[in-house]
Amino acid sequence: MPLMVNVHEAKTHFSRLLEQAHAGQEIILARAGKPYARLMPLAPAIGTRQAGRLDGKVGDAFFEPLPEDQLSAWENS
Repeated sequence: MPLMVNVHEAKTHFSRLLEQAHAGQEIILARAGKPYARLMPLAPAIGTRQAGRLDGKVGDAFFEPLPEDQLSAWENS
């Protein structure tokens, strides 16, 4: 069950509320007793990216200018 906290209390105890949210507690921030916003943990990252993890190299032709017809197709699209 979510914890409801008034905005003034949330300002005073923000670090504690962040720790609770990180631990899995859903916190509802309220203004004048009415729900206003939700503080909840982020979903875990699906995967991590790592530069250079795939084999392969780019040849010198990759850095050559595009032919005029291909260049104009990219610029006019």
